[in-house]
Amino acid sequence: MLVVYKVTVYTGDSAHASTFHNVYITLVGTGGQSESVELTSWLPSFHERSVKNCKVKCSKPLGELLVIILRKEHHILFPNSPWFVAKVEVKSPMGDIYLFPIYKWITDCEEHYFREGSAVLFSQEKHDITKLCWTKDIYKSGLPHIMEAETCSALPLDVRFYFTKELEMAYTAVKALVELKLVELAECKEKFRSIEDIQCLYSCHRTEISDYVHDHWKEDSFFGYQFLNGVNPMVIRRCPALPQNFPVTDEMVFKGSKQRLKYEMKKGNIFLCDYKILDGVKANIINGKQQYLVAPLVLLHKTPDDKLMPIAIQLKQTPAEDNPIFLPTDSEWDWLLAKTFVRNADLNLHQLSFHLLRTHLLAEVFTVALLRHLPMMHPLYKLLMPHTRYTLMINFLARKLLISDTGVFTRFASSGGEGMLTILREALSSVTYRSLCLPDDISDRGLEDVPNFYYRDDGLKLWNIIYRFVKGTLSFYYKDDKMVQDDQALQEWIYAIYSNGFTSEKKTDIPMRLNTVKELLKFVTMVIFTCSAQHSAVNSGQYDFIGWMPNTPVSLEGPPPSRKGEATEATMLDTLPSIDVTVHGMATVWLLSKQSSDSEYLGNYPEQRFTDKVPLEKIKTFKQQLKKLHKQIKKRNKHLKPPYTYLDPKVVENSVSL
Repeated sequence: MLVVYKVTVYTGDSAHASTFHNVYITLVGTGGQSESVELTSWLPSFHERSVKNCKVKCSKPLGELLVIILRKEHHILFPNSPWFVAKVEVKSPMGDIYLFPIYKWITDCEEHYFREGSAVLFSQEKHDITKLCWTKDIYKSGLPHIMEAETCSALPLDVRFYFTKELEMAYTAVKALVELKLVELAECKEKFRSIEDIQCLYSCHRTEISDYVHDHWKEDSFFGYQFLNGVNPMVIRRCPALPQNFPVTDEMVFKGSKQRLKYEMKKGNIFLCDYKILDGVKANIINGKQQYLVAPLVLLHKTPDDKLMPIAIQLKQTPAEDNPIFLPTDSEWDWLLAKTFVRNADLNLHQLSFHLLRTHLLAEVFTVALLRHLPMMHPLYKLLMPHTRYTLMINFLARKLLISDTGVFTRFASSGGEGMLTILREALSSVTYRSLCLPDDISDRGLEDVPNFYYRDDGLKLWNIIYRFVKGTLSFYYKDDKMVQDDQALQEWIYAIYSNGFTSEKKTDIPMRLNTVKELLKFVTMVIFTCSAQHSAVNSGQYDFIGWMPNTPVSLEGPPPSRKGEATEATMLDTLPSIDVTVHGMATVWLLSKQSSDSEYLGNYPEQRFTDKVPLEKIKTFKQQLKKLHKQIKKRNKHLKPPYTYLDPKVVENSVSL
């Protein structure tokens, strides 16, 4: 007597997911396996978003189903036609339903084995993305290793953009200057004749926050605000004692006041931003002109009304007669020029260290290690895959279009070229594990109780929500520390991150092995936070704060002032970048800030990789907690000028995809 298994095959909803091939399936269980059964008739029906129902007849029950085998038959007209399989469901004659989450492109006519969807720690299953290899480019030695891919087609389909995203990105890249109405100025190498002349560039694309920046960029309180809630909240730290190379005195900053630096530092009211990583960096040459990049020190004071006010700026690291300490009491143009050099330094350090290195490049390391060392059925693979979406593709494009020899950043930023690599190497050597874990980083920088620090407030809430989700999910699979220690795939994954991401630098304290469940939970939380929330915090606000160029110039054409009392508006205009540099900078940050139509936001997992009840319940709880946080942030932002939106779960993408 024949027994019948009902099979339902779901084709993905991405463009070109269909196949014209004949497809065969084999069911494998504890009691045997079926014959290879054709799922198609004379007219193949695996179209985009299609659901195909069919039957597999067996002479006896197969027991508990373990594996399905899928195979496309060679097609003479479409020999390399890929097919995106979303999932397969099988209903046994006894009524049991087995789920096989796949979410992969099948590009050849070989047999592909897929296990039943329950997550397991121990498996001999190998992931078939074998093309993803590490490469250590000698030109970039001392940096995280990158994937070995010279062209987009060298990347597996599983990590490339869906067709819609690919078209959208191409459209955006081509149309950025068009939509900003700046095409005619892209090759204009003239200088601005007045600050007001820059208005014509900015007026084409505005946001609520960029308008606020435009109106307040000269104000000291807004200058201080940006160190907390701008696009780079990563430099500021509490200052318990002045650095020896920053000889600020009470007479300089508290003249005529009873306040003293010593006591204000003791009360925790003094803060420091030190850009020493930029010291000695060779600045770019743009349009045949030498550019300038400084390594400033900035001292800030928290006032009784909780504003963070700059009180002293030294533009170079070594005190000298031609390196004066600039003060708010100096002339308007002296002080504004000093702040402008700080903002340019901040942009260059932000883009290379805190944006490119600490989110994009580390996310790439996490992704390649995951795909190379964890099988599909591993719970960590299922948990982290949504947080790797598009990362390898976007990094490939960034290397090609932004930081290559002909890339926009290389051509138009003051640290482009040789300086860029110098900064990246220095930045990597300064990365520590604690600096990647937000609670530790906030504590180490002494910023636990700084008022109006919304990056910290929202970020810590997000960190804790992510941690609870990770704990609830992984604790279901890892019952004790020994299970962590004995998981060979897990240990290979963490060691690959240590050796390829941090070039085995022990001083970073990045673990090369995980020994406890507690260690595992913290590290995985860091990975998810880095790929989602941290990237959003340092990426999404770029046009808001950089679109109005005088607030954050991408490069500076004049040298830093060596004496006080000489700066004028003409000095400022001579220092600011030319029109073409400004235009390309604006177009780039507009592109990087523009969300795509197929973005997947934190907590949304349309590909249901988990089938076990507990992780599915944890995902529901995760979504509920994120929704609650969104409402809290939305309510707070109604009373904020400007609002802080970048860590609202509604706009935080799952992965580094922009």
